[in-house]
Amino acid sequence: MTKTITLMDTTVRDGNQSNWGATGLDTGMMLQIAPTMERVGYESIDFISSTHMAVAVRFKQEDPWERIRLFKERTPTTPLSFLTTGMRFISWEIASEEFMEFCFRTLVSNGMERFAIMDPMIDVDAMVRMAQVTRKAGANQVVAALPFTLSPAHDDAFFADAAKQLTEGGHYDKLYLKDPGGLVTAERAKTLMPALKAAIGDLPLEFHSHCTIGLGPFSYLEAAQHGATCLHTASSSAANGTSQPAQAPVIANLRDLGFTVDVDDEAVAEMDAYFTALAATEGLQHGAPGEFDRAYFRHQMPGGMMGTLKRQLAETKRAHLLPQVLEEVEHVRADLGYPIMVTPFSQVVGTQALLNVVSGERYKTIPDEVTRYVLGRFGKPWLPMNGEVEDRVRSSKRAKELEAEPHMASLDELRTKHGKGLSDEEFILRAVMPADQVDAMVAHGPARQGYDPKSKPVMDLMREITSRRGLGDVKLEKPGFKLELKGAAR
Repeated sequence: MTKTITLMDTTVRDGNQSNWGATGLDTGMMLQIAPTMERVGYESIDFISSTHMAVAVRFKQEDPWERIRLFKERTPTTPLSFLTTGMRFISWEIASEEFMEFCFRTLVSNGMERFAIMDPMIDVDAMVRMAQVTRKAGANQVVAALPFTLSPAHDDAFFADAAKQLTEGGHYDKLYLKDPGGLVTAERAKTLMPALKAAIGDLPLEFHSHCTIGLGPFSYLEAAQHGATCLHTASSSAANGTSQPAQAPVIANLRDLGFTVDVDDEAVAEMDAYFTALAATEGLQHGAPGEFDRAYFRHQMPGGMMGTLKRQLAETKRAHLLPQVLEEVEHVRADLGYPIMVTPFSQVVGTQALLNVVSGERYKTIPDEVTRYVLGRFGKPWLPMNGEVEDRVRSSKRAKELEAEPHMASLDELRTKHGKGLSDEEFILRAVMPADQVDAMVAHGPARQGYDPKSKPVMDLMREITSRRGLGDVKLEKPGFKLELKGAAR
């Protein structure tokens, strides 16, 4: 049993996605706390994915490349990690190896050092190819992310065999078990972690789980005692819920078991206080460990997608439909051959289930992503699909149109289409995102570079005052505070 455990922080990516629908934090909020995160002493920071890059553009009108560069300036010694899911970048469509290498090289030049590679089908050959592409692009660390799922096919021997195949060729520096649904029990950790460790030998083993049904804190302690060397945790309000276990209690519990966790405790406390204040100021939910719910072992909805699904339902005033949607997820997953509920398949299954419930008719509306899945664009499922559903999708007019679609254009073709005068960073965004969204990001200008939770009420008041017409000078006073606005609104 190793006596030293390191931590990977997930606050700004997975914590933000799981608890706050990926939209809770902007660049300024991240930059404000970055120097403190640098002081903590993390193994690495789970910073961004191509999905989060798209969210930055779409919802915040912020340049994700600028976000990476500025954050890296403030965390010079802590590796930033990029999570990639299959041969795709932002777009749902499969990209060429040439384009993926170009994207990864651009990420490296902007400050990304660690790349975690996950294939949603656990296609070992595809993951080896991705590792080769990533290494060629200049990545310092290439980590295999092995997604966990429950099905008749996925026992300990399956995962151990996949881990051995992934790591025996020297393509990966580390392996981590990625448990998106928070379904690894303490009992399963006792058998699965030793099996994985035996398969990968001296390579470091990491564990990433969620608190969705309250299992994460317990499975983490067992994982540490049975071969895991690094655990993925989040800060205070961005932890728990459907996110990762909170860092402070994990640290305390590990030390109580006799492990060394070499972090700056003052920086940990400062970071927790910051995100607690931020969540309270911004009206973001403060994460609490989920109640145990056996239904999760059936639908297996992961933390990130659960957060997104709740946000989507709330925005359309249909939050009450969540139980029905989750029940439908079970049926859709079975129809599609039990795909592993991880990006992009959790989105594929979750979206189809949502449409089935909202429309009142199953498969009345079938998104293109579901059609592409059935057509085999993402690989072959481990178990057979429902024949009726598969026939319905394959026989549709849209399926014929998608089958005739050309594959991802070459790099030169994309350059010709989107203009040769663009920076590499803007070119990539325009190649995979709607033009109007990128236009809005460019027009918005640079992101703010700081954030103070205490100043938000004052800034909100100032914006409200200056938006009104007909006001003259405005003076606000209270003990210890004075604000004067000359000609506040014209």
